[in-house]
Amino acid sequence: MASLSPILIAGATASGKSALAMKLAREVGGAVINADSMQVYRELRILTARPSPDDEAVCPHMLYGHVSAGESYSVGRYVKDAARAISQATESGQRPIVTGGTGLYFKALLEGLSPIPEVTDDVRAYWRTQAAALGAQRLHEILKERDPVMASRLEPSDTQRIVRALEVLDSSGKSLSHWQALPGTPVLGEAVKLLVTRDRDDLHARADHRFDAMVANGGLEEAQAVLELQLDPDLPAMRALGVAPLLAALRGEMELADAILRAKAETRQYIKRQETWFRKYMIAWIHISAQQIESDAGQIFAFIDP
Repeated sequence: MASLSPILIAGATASGKSALAMKLAREVGGAVINADSMQVYRELRILTARPSPDDEAVCPHMLYGHVSAGESYSVGRYVKDAARAISQATESGQRPIVTGGTGLYFKALLEGLSPIPEVTDDVRAYWRTQAAALGAQRLHEILKERDPVMASRLEPSDTQRIVRALEVLDSSGKSLSHWQALPGTPVLGEAVKLLVTRDRDDLHARADHRFDAMVANGGLEEAQAVLELQLDPDLPAMRALGVAPLLAALRGEMELADAILRAKAETRQYIKRQETWFRKYMIAWIHISAQQIESDAGQIFAFIDP
């Protein structure tokens, strides 16, 4: 049914994409489905700017806070979860509105994932142990010796992805680059694709203001709760913007004011990476400006259901 075809809303952090998703959900009877890799984590509502309980009461929200921060949530798992959520929304007569800033999630939904073989438990356990014993730099050297193509694509400090490349190599006998080159099966066919855009200075100002509000409204306490969980620092949740600097402040390794400045700097760097991704992969999406978001929803409906 055309009127229930999914609406995809991408945008940089603090761009206003969540507000647009809420506006459209109210107008079309939609369900908002998360496409942000950090908003999946249960313990990080404030620091990942997840929708508030009041927001969630306005319209259905799916795939927010459904994963423990102690888990390593993959794009493969996200695609399965998102496909299920989109089907559930459609079957309930709700228009799926998929929104977030993780470009890889959108790419996977639209193009599918390469058929990478499952990693055996013994291989996974071996390389996790090696990572703890040797560190990322040494593992990167091992990967460079055995699979120079994948090694050239990965930062020597990126423990998680280096381990993943070694796991796949040992389990399948082939480079992860071989599997990634194979085509996948798209989850979505017809979809309306919107990209929220803002001036970079405006984005930076909004992101700075939002982080100050996070700290003032429970973000530090949320970080303290995460600290007490004693999670592996290499877990994806620990890379959420602002988490590492705030944890360092809580451990007495830096002043809180310096931690806040570092978090804001990290956010600006992340915005730059997001914008680079959008220019590369979302050039054909419908661009929605800040002014259009703040205007009457009717202007946006002209793009959605022309």
